Amino acid sequence: MSDPTHYSPDRVVSPEAGTEDQRDSTVRPLTLSEFVGQGAVKQNLSIFVEAARGRGEAMDHVLFYGPPGLGKTTLAQIVSRELGVGFRATSGPVIAKAGDLAALLTNLQPRDVLFIDEIHRLSPAVEEILYPAMEDFQLDLIIGDGPSARSVRIDLQPFTLVAATTRAGLITTPLRERFGIPLHMNFYTEDELTEIVRRAARVLSMHVTDDGAREVARRSRGTPRVANRLLRRVRDFASVDGNSAITAKSADAALLRLEVDARGLDAMDRRYLTCIAENYGGGPVGAETLAAALGNERDVLEEVVEPFLIQQGLVQRTPRGRMLARQGWSYIGLDMPATTAAQLDLLQKATAPPGGDDDPS
Repeated sequence: MSDPTHYSPDRVVSPEAGTEDQRDSTVRPLTLSEFVGQGAVKQNLSIFVEAARGRGEAMDHVLFYGPPGLGKTTLAQIVSRELGVGFRATSGPVIAKAGDLAALLTNLQPRDVLFIDEIHRLSPAVEEILYPAMEDFQLDLIIGDGPSARSVRIDLQPFTLVAATTRAGLITTPLRERFGIPLHMNFYTEDELTEIVRRAARVLSMHVTDDGAREVARRSRGTPRVANRLLRRVRDFASVDGNSAITAKSADAALLRLEVDARGLDAMDRRYLTCIAENYGGGPVGAETLAAALGNERDVLEEVVEPFLIQQGLVQRTPRGRMLARQGWSYIGLDMPATTAAQLDLLQKATAPPGGDDDPS
Protein backbone atom coordinates (compact mmCIF):
# COMPACT_ATOMS: atom_id res chain seq x y z
CA MET A 1 0.00 0.00 0.00
CA SER A 2 1.31 3.45 -0.81
CA ASP A 3 1.93 5.90 1.97
CA PRO A 4 -0.87 8.49 1.86
CA THR A 5 1.31 11.16 3.43
CA HIS A 6 3.71 10.85 0.48
CA TYR A 7 1.02 11.98 -1.93
CA SER A 8 -0.69 14.45 0.38
CA PRO A 9 -0.53 18.04 -0.81
CA ASP A 10 0.87 20.68 1.51
CA ARG A 11 -2.36 21.49 3.36
CA VAL A 12 -2.32 23.92 6.27
CA VAL A 13 -4.95 21.77 8.05
CA SER A 14 -3.13 18.46 7.50
CA PRO A 15 -2.51 16.65 10.82
CA GLU A 16 0.69 15.10 9.43
CA ALA A 17 3.98 16.59 10.63
CA GLY A 18 5.61 18.97 8.17
CA THR A 19 9.17 20.29 8.11
CA GLU A 20 8.19 23.40 10.07
CA ASP A 21 6.36 21.35 12.73
CA GLN A 22 9.42 19.17 13.30
CA ARG A 23 11.75 22.17 13.43
CA ASP A 24 9.70 24.25 15.85
CA SER A 25 9.74 22.08 18.98
CA THR A 26 9.70 25.05 21.39
CA VAL A 27 5.93 24.90 21.83
CA ARG A 28 5.98 21.28 23.03
CA PRO A 29 5.13 20.88 26.74
CA LEU A 30 7.95 19.41 28.83
CA THR A 31 6.03 17.85 31.74
CA LEU A 32 2.72 16.09 32.30
CA SER A 33 1.46 19.09 34.29
CA GLU A 34 2.06 21.36 31.26
CA PHE A 35 0.39 18.95 28.84
CA VAL A 36 -3.17 20.08 28.05
CA GLY A 37 -5.94 17.57 27.32
CA GLN A 38 -6.00 13.75 27.25
CA GLY A 39 -7.05 13.69 30.91
CA ALA A 40 -7.43 9.91 31.30
CA VAL A 41 -4.15 9.19 29.48
CA LYS A 42 -2.26 11.73 31.61
CA GLN A 43 -3.72 10.42 34.86
CA ASN A 44 -2.82 6.81 34.08
CA LEU A 45 0.64 7.73 32.82
CA SER A 46 1.45 9.71 35.98
CA ILE A 47 0.57 6.67 38.12
CA PHE A 48 2.66 4.25 36.02
CA VAL A 49 5.62 6.66 35.94
CA GLU A 50 5.52 7.26 39.69
CA ALA A 51 5.25 3.52 40.41
CA ALA A 52 8.20 2.64 38.17
CA ARG A 53 10.31 5.48 39.56
CA GLY A 54 9.52 4.43 43.14
CA ARG A 55 10.57 0.82 42.49
CA GLY A 56 13.63 1.84 40.48
CA GLU A 57 12.50 -0.36 37.59
CA ALA A 58 11.94 0.15 33.89
CA MET A 59 8.33 1.08 33.19
CA ASP A 60 6.20 -1.40 31.25
CA HIS A 61 6.09 -0.94 27.47
CA VAL A 62 3.65 1.73 26.25
CA LEU A 63 1.67 1.95 23.00
CA PHE A 64 0.09 5.27 22.01
CA TYR A 65 -2.44 4.95 19.19
CA GLY A 66 -4.74 7.47 17.56
CA PRO A 67 -4.92 10.01 14.72
CA PRO A 68 -1.80 12.02 13.82
CA GLY A 69 -0.99 15.32 15.49
CA LEU A 70 -2.45 14.59 18.94
CA GLY A 71 0.81 14.54 20.94
CA LYS A 72 2.02 10.92 20.92
CA THR A 73 5.68 11.87 20.36
CA THR A 74 5.46 14.67 22.92
CA LEU A 75 4.07 12.30 25.56
CA ALA A 76 6.86 9.80 24.84
CA GLN A 77 9.47 12.52 25.52
CA ILE A 78 7.62 13.54 28.67
CA VAL A 79 7.65 9.93 29.93
CA SER A 80 11.45 9.75 29.69
CA ARG A 81 11.83 13.17 31.31
CA GLU A 82 9.49 12.26 34.19
CA LEU A 83 11.35 8.97 34.70
CA GLY A 84 14.67 10.81 34.64
CA VAL A 85 16.19 8.50 32.02
CA GLY A 86 17.63 8.76 28.51
CA PHE A 87 15.53 9.01 25.36
CA ARG A 88 16.26 7.48 21.96
CA ALA A 89 13.89 7.98 19.04
CA THR A 90 13.49 6.24 15.68
CA SER A 91 10.66 5.12 13.39
CA GLY A 92 9.46 1.84 11.94
CA PRO A 93 10.52 2.41 8.30
CA VAL A 94 14.05 3.45 9.38
CA ILE A 95 14.79 0.09 11.07
CA ALA A 96 15.39 -1.90 7.89
CA LYS A 97 17.44 -4.82 9.27
CA ALA A 98 17.70 -6.76 12.51
CA GLY A 99 21.20 -5.33 12.96
CA ASP A 100 19.79 -1.79 13.04
CA LEU A 101 17.50 -2.71 15.93
CA ALA A 102 20.31 -4.57 17.72
CA ALA A 103 22.52 -1.47 17.51
CA LEU A 104 19.78 0.66 19.07
CA LEU A 105 18.99 -1.78 21.88
CA THR A 106 22.58 -2.58 22.88
CA ASN A 107 23.37 1.12 23.29
CA LEU A 108 20.53 1.75 25.76
CA GLN A 109 21.36 2.48 29.39
CA PRO A 110 19.34 0.87 32.24
CA ARG A 111 15.66 1.97 32.23
CA ASP A 112 16.10 4.16 29.11
CA VAL A 113 13.13 4.92 26.86
CA LEU A 114 13.27 3.81 23.22
CA PHE A 115 10.60 5.52 21.12
CA ILE A 116 9.53 3.92 17.81
CA ASP A 117 7.14 6.01 15.75
CA GLU A 118 4.95 4.38 13.07
CA ILE A 119 5.63 0.97 14.61
CA HIS A 120 3.02 -0.59 12.30
CA ARG A 121 5.55 -0.19 9.48
CA LEU A 122 8.19 -2.45 11.07
CA SER A 123 9.29 -5.30 8.80
CA PRO A 124 8.32 -8.83 9.96
CA ALA A 125 12.00 -9.85 10.37
CA VAL A 126 12.71 -6.92 12.70
CA GLU A 127 9.46 -7.53 14.59
CA GLU A 128 10.51 -11.11 15.38
CA ILE A 129 13.75 -9.82 16.92
CA LEU A 130 11.78 -7.35 19.02
CA TYR A 131 9.65 -9.99 20.79
CA PRO A 132 12.36 -11.50 23.09
CA ALA A 133 13.83 -8.03 23.62
CA MET A 134 10.51 -6.75 24.99
CA GLU A 135 9.71 -9.84 27.08
CA ASP A 136 13.07 -11.09 28.38
CA PHE A 137 15.43 -8.18 27.56
CA GLN A 138 17.44 -10.49 25.32
CA LEU A 139 18.44 -10.44 21.67
CA ASP A 140 18.60 -13.65 19.61
CA LEU A 141 20.72 -13.07 16.52
CA ILE A 142 22.06 -15.36 13.77
CA ILE A 143 25.72 -14.68 12.97
CA GLY A 144 27.14 -15.85 9.65
CA ASP A 145 25.65 -17.78 6.72
CA GLY A 146 25.24 -21.40 5.73
CA PRO A 147 26.77 -24.24 7.79
CA SER A 148 28.93 -21.83 9.80
CA ALA A 149 25.92 -19.80 11.00
CA ARG A 150 25.41 -19.77 14.76
CA SER A 151 22.89 -18.33 17.17
CA VAL A 152 24.03 -15.68 19.62
CA ARG A 153 22.05 -14.48 22.64
CA ILE A 154 22.81 -10.97 23.93
CA ASP A 155 21.56 -9.72 27.30
CA LEU A 156 20.09 -6.21 27.25
CA GLN A 157 19.64 -3.58 29.92
CA PRO A 158 16.01 -3.28 31.11
CA PHE A 159 14.34 -0.63 28.96
CA THR A 160 10.93 0.83 28.18
CA LEU A 161 9.67 0.69 24.62
CA VAL A 162 7.26 3.52 23.86
CA ALA A 163 5.62 3.09 20.45
CA ALA A 164 3.20 5.23 18.49
CA THR A 165 0.94 4.41 15.59
CA THR A 166 -1.86 6.07 13.65
CA ARG A 167 -3.10 2.67 12.41
CA ALA A 168 -3.43 0.30 15.34
CA GLY A 169 -5.28 -2.23 13.18
CA LEU A 170 -2.11 -2.89 11.17
CA ILE A 171 -0.08 -3.93 14.24
CA THR A 172 0.16 -7.70 14.49
CA THR A 173 -1.55 -9.31 17.48
CA PRO A 174 1.66 -10.79 18.99
CA LEU A 175 3.30 -7.36 19.00
CA ARG A 176 0.23 -5.55 20.30
CA GLU A 177 -0.14 -7.98 23.21
CA ARG A 178 3.41 -7.30 24.40
CA PHE A 179 2.53 -3.72 25.30
CA GLY A 180 1.40 -3.63 28.92
CA ILE A 181 0.10 -0.05 28.69
CA PRO A 182 -1.98 0.64 25.54
CA LEU A 183 -3.30 4.23 25.54
CA HIS A 184 -5.77 5.68 23.03
CA MET A 185 -5.42 9.36 22.08
CA ASN A 186 -8.65 11.26 21.42
CA PHE A 187 -9.37 14.48 19.56
CA TYR A 188 -9.23 17.63 21.69
CA THR A 189 -12.14 19.82 22.71
CA GLU A 190 -12.37 23.47 21.67
CA ASP A 191 -11.60 24.60 25.23
CA GLU A 192 -8.47 22.43 25.38
CA LEU A 193 -7.28 23.71 22.01
CA THR A 194 -7.91 27.29 23.11
CA GLU A 195 -5.60 26.72 26.11
CA ILE A 196 -3.00 25.12 23.81
CA VAL A 197 -3.12 28.15 21.49
CA ARG A 198 -2.74 30.52 24.47
CA ARG A 199 0.28 28.57 25.76
CA ALA A 200 1.91 28.47 22.30
CA ALA A 201 1.36 32.21 21.96
CA ARG A 202 3.12 32.82 25.30
CA VAL A 203 6.06 30.63 24.27
CA LEU A 204 6.34 32.42 20.91
CA SER A 205 6.01 35.87 22.57
CA MET A 206 2.76 36.65 20.76
CA HIS A 207 -0.19 38.62 22.10
CA VAL A 208 -3.42 36.75 21.42
CA THR A 209 -6.79 37.82 22.80
CA ASP A 210 -9.13 35.21 24.28
CA ASP A 211 -11.52 35.40 21.34
CA GLY A 212 -8.57 35.25 18.92
CA ALA A 213 -7.28 32.05 20.54
CA ARG A 214 -10.75 30.51 20.40
CA GLU A 215 -11.14 31.43 16.72
CA VAL A 216 -7.91 29.58 15.87
CA ALA A 217 -8.90 26.62 18.09
CA ARG A 218 -12.34 26.33 16.48
CA ARG A 219 -10.80 25.71 13.05
CA SER A 220 -8.09 23.29 14.20
CA ARG A 221 -9.96 20.00 13.60
CA GLY A 222 -9.47 18.90 17.19
CA THR A 223 -5.70 18.61 16.60
CA PRO A 224 -2.97 20.57 18.46
CA ARG A 225 -0.52 20.29 15.55
CA VAL A 226 -3.02 22.01 13.26
CA ALA A 227 -3.74 24.64 15.95
CA ASN A 228 -0.04 25.52 16.31
CA ARG A 229 0.41 25.67 12.53
CA LEU A 230 -2.63 27.93 12.05
CA LEU A 231 -1.38 30.16 14.87
CA ARG A 232 1.98 30.63 13.12
CA ARG A 233 0.26 31.50 9.84
CA VAL A 234 -2.06 33.98 11.58
CA ARG A 235 1.00 35.51 13.25
CA ASP A 236 2.58 36.02 9.80
CA PHE A 237 -0.48 37.89 8.55
CA ALA A 238 -0.71 39.96 11.75
CA SER A 239 2.95 41.03 11.65
CA VAL A 240 2.78 42.04 7.97
CA ASP A 241 -0.51 43.91 8.51
CA GLY A 242 0.97 45.71 11.52
CA ASN A 243 -1.42 44.24 14.11
CA SER A 244 0.10 44.10 17.61
CA ALA A 245 -2.48 41.56 18.84
CA ILE A 246 -4.24 38.62 17.22
CA THR A 247 -7.98 39.10 17.65
CA ALA A 248 -10.91 37.02 16.45
CA LYS A 249 -11.38 39.42 13.53
CA SER A 250 -7.74 39.30 12.39
CA ALA A 251 -7.57 35.51 12.87
CA ASP A 252 -10.78 35.05 10.85
CA ALA A 253 -9.49 37.26 8.03
CA ALA A 254 -6.13 35.45 7.90
CA LEU A 255 -7.66 31.98 7.92
CA LEU A 256 -10.17 32.87 5.22
CA ARG A 257 -7.25 34.00 3.05
CA LEU A 258 -5.76 30.55 3.69
CA GLU A 259 -9.13 29.07 2.57
CA VAL A 260 -9.81 27.54 5.99
CA ASP A 261 -13.46 28.17 6.84
CA ALA A 262 -15.26 28.38 10.17
CA ARG A 263 -15.56 24.57 10.45
CA GLY A 264 -11.89 23.95 9.68
CA LEU A 265 -12.53 22.70 6.14
CA ASP A 266 -10.16 23.76 3.37
CA ALA A 267 -10.36 23.95 -0.43
CA MET A 268 -9.60 20.24 -0.85
CA ASP A 269 -12.47 19.24 1.45
CA ARG A 270 -14.87 21.52 -0.42
CA ARG A 271 -13.75 20.10 -3.79
CA TYR A 272 -14.46 16.60 -2.48
CA LEU A 273 -17.96 17.49 -1.24
CA THR A 274 -18.84 19.50 -4.35
CA CYS A 275 -17.64 16.71 -6.65
CA ILE A 276 -19.95 14.15 -5.00
CA ALA A 277 -22.91 16.57 -5.07
CA GLU A 278 -22.60 18.01 -8.57
CA ASN A 279 -21.04 15.15 -10.53
CA TYR A 280 -22.68 12.15 -8.89
CA GLY A 281 -25.93 13.49 -7.43
CA GLY A 282 -24.76 13.03 -3.87
CA GLY A 283 -23.68 9.42 -4.37
CA PRO A 284 -23.19 6.63 -3.78
CA VAL A 285 -19.91 6.81 -5.68
CA GLY A 286 -16.87 4.52 -5.41
CA ALA A 287 -13.55 5.64 -3.95
CA GLU A 288 -11.64 4.84 -7.17
CA THR A 289 -14.06 6.94 -9.21
CA LEU A 290 -13.74 9.85 -6.79
CA ALA A 291 -9.95 9.59 -6.77
CA ALA A 292 -9.85 9.73 -10.58
CA ALA A 293 -12.29 12.66 -10.69
CA LEU A 294 -10.27 14.65 -8.15
CA GLY A 295 -6.87 13.69 -9.59
CA ASN A 296 -5.73 12.11 -6.34
CA GLU A 297 -4.67 8.75 -4.96
CA ARG A 298 -7.35 6.60 -3.31
CA ASP A 299 -5.15 6.30 -0.19
CA VAL A 300 -5.01 10.09 0.11
CA LEU A 301 -8.80 10.33 0.12
CA GLU A 302 -9.25 7.50 2.61
CA GLU A 303 -6.48 8.49 5.03
CA VAL A 304 -6.21 12.27 4.68
CA VAL A 305 -9.48 13.78 3.40
CA GLU A 306 -12.34 11.53 4.47
CA PRO A 307 -11.73 10.93 8.22
CA PHE A 308 -12.52 14.50 9.28
CA LEU A 309 -15.51 14.77 6.92
CA ILE A 310 -16.95 11.52 8.30
CA GLN A 311 -16.25 12.62 11.86
CA GLN A 312 -18.17 15.84 11.19
CA GLY A 313 -21.14 13.93 9.73
CA LEU A 314 -20.75 15.43 6.25
CA VAL A 315 -20.06 12.16 4.40
CA GLN A 316 -21.10 8.54 4.86
CA ARG A 317 -19.18 5.44 3.81
CA THR A 318 -21.70 2.85 2.64
CA PRO A 319 -21.29 -0.62 1.06
CA ARG A 320 -22.10 0.96 -2.32
CA GLY A 321 -19.72 3.92 -1.98
CA ARG A 322 -19.52 7.43 -0.54
CA MET A 323 -22.66 9.51 -0.02
CA LEU A 324 -23.21 13.07 1.11
CA ALA A 325 -25.06 13.18 4.43
CA ARG A 326 -27.73 15.78 5.18
CA GLN A 327 -25.15 18.04 6.84
CA GLY A 328 -22.96 17.75 3.75
CA TRP A 329 -25.74 19.06 1.52
CA SER A 330 -26.44 21.88 3.98
CA TYR A 331 -22.75 22.79 4.13
CA ILE A 332 -22.41 23.31 0.37
CA GLY A 333 -25.73 25.17 0.25
CA LEU A 334 -27.73 22.73 -1.87
CA ASP A 335 -31.00 20.92 -1.23
CA MET A 336 -30.81 17.17 -0.83
CA PRO A 337 -32.60 15.34 -3.71
CA ALA A 338 -35.62 13.31 -2.63
CA THR A 339 -34.08 10.06 -3.95
CA THR A 340 -30.92 10.61 -1.87
CA ALA A 341 -32.98 11.37 1.24
CA ALA A 342 -34.88 8.12 0.73
CA GLN A 343 -31.62 6.17 0.37
CA LEU A 344 -30.24 7.69 3.58
CA ASP A 345 -33.45 6.83 5.46
CA LEU A 346 -33.18 3.22 4.25
CA LEU A 347 -29.53 3.05 5.32
CA GLN A 348 -30.32 4.42 8.77
CA LYS A 349 -33.13 1.87 9.23
CA ALA A 350 -30.89 -0.97 8.05
CA THR A 351 -28.11 -0.02 10.48
CA ALA A 352 -30.37 0.88 13.43
CA PRO A 353 -29.98 -1.46 16.45
CA PRO A 354 -32.98 -3.63 17.38
CA GLY A 355 -35.18 -2.56 20.28
CA GLY A 356 -35.55 1.08 19.19
CA ASP A 357 -38.70 3.20 19.38
CA ASP A 358 -40.15 1.58 16.25
CA ASP A 359 -39.52 -1.95 17.51
CA PRO A 360 -42.82 -3.51 18.65
CA SER A 361 -40.98 -5.54 21.27
